[in-house]
Amino acid sequence: MAQDPEEYEHVDAKTEEKDTSDSSEASAAAETGVDSDADASSLARRQARILDACKRKDIEDLQVLAVSNGGFLSDAIRSQAWPVLLGCGGVDGRGEREEEEASDSWTGLPRHRDEDQVKLDVDRSFVYYPSEPTQAQLDEKRAELSDLITEVLRRQPYLCYFQGYHDICQVLLLVLPPSARAAAMARLSTLRIRDFMLPTLAPAVAQLRLIPDLLGAVDPALGAHLSRIEPYFALADTLTMFAHNVQRYGDIARLFDALLAREQAFGVYVFARIVLRRRAELLALDEPDLLHFAVSKIPRDLDLDAVVAEAAALFRRHPPETLRGWRRVSEASTLKTARDVRACAAQSLDDGRALFATQLREMRWAERREKLLKAVWVNRRIILAVAVAAGAVYFRKAPIWASLVSWSTPSRNR
Repeated sequence: MAQDPEEYEHVDAKTEEKDTSDSSEASAAAETGVDSDADASSLARRQARILDACKRKDIEDLQVLAVSNGGFLSDAIRSQAWPVLLGCGGVDGRGEREEEEASDSWTGLPRHRDEDQVKLDVDRSFVYYPSEPTQAQLDEKRAELSDLITEVLRRQPYLCYFQGYHDICQVLLLVLPPSARAAAMARLSTLRIRDFMLPTLAPAVAQLRLIPDLLGAVDPALGAHLSRIEPYFALADTLTMFAHNVQRYGDIARLFDALLAREQAFGVYVFARIVLRRRAELLALDEPDLLHFAVSKIPRDLDLDAVVAEAAALFRRHPPETLRGWRRVSEASTLKTARDVRACAAQSLDDGRALFATQLREMRWAERREKLLKAVWVNRRIILAVAVAAGAVYFRKAPIWASLVSWSTPSRNR
């Protein structure tokens, strides 16, 4: 019998141990606008704890706080926490500080091959937030977004832009100060979402394959129901860290708290948890096209604090290595190289580029192998006929075959 998804506990074990009281109080204070001195005091303590963790670069403590209610609470605090989680200000492969060059030095670098597509996507950015900007404000934000994306791509020209990348960038742009944006986005691109910036979506599809495995392990009935359609329904959300479909700015900023604080596979668990919350609705849909459409949309009224906490509990019960598709994920995939957020924060951009090259070699080998197998299958009759003919010629000329023929042929002298 499938376990009722709603029976999952609503907080991660670590969060329960270290932050249950603070998180609930902070959430109440945020929801009520800090209506009491007690709420204000609790909120102040929570803010102080997050800022202290940022100062100490305590990623473990930030991970706990990111999953608890309210996440990092405000953009002012996020602007300090996110760079810590991403390892900004680290060292490169030569042991030197990864400091950005002068802000306009990238403008003289060669154009990236995908800049035309970047312009098309930037022109339709900031659809949901910020709310009700003037045209002048919108033009300014789009210009900043274009510069941010272009700088990252020109400095890391091996990366391949994908549609939806601008959705991620606009969230970081709205949260981080200008001086921190390019460095944070470069590290996010090379070390956390690198799988999506390869020439094909094969590594991204490998991530999607984990979702049916996870749903089947948690709720076999729902898993079987959704197995009738390919898991491409999760592509937009996994590619864009949910920034493409989540319409409220406060929701996506809060969700980024958790996604940046946890390992890369956590987004798969968030998506699975959203699907499990919609169990009855999805089981009522039989038409595959309607089912695909429904499951690919995120309800606007989701309680993201609850979703994040439930995803953490789901992760603990069914870690990635227990899923059938995990063994098919490349060792160079961010799903595996970014499992330890602290270790990932210590990696350099050079490390990311080396892992990109490894993944690229693996992809090209897989493509050659697939083409060869297809060619063999298409020409299987010809290949079989040639193999039989060659075998016949070989055996006729082989010494043992000649001996058998000689032995079986009557001698005239007998």
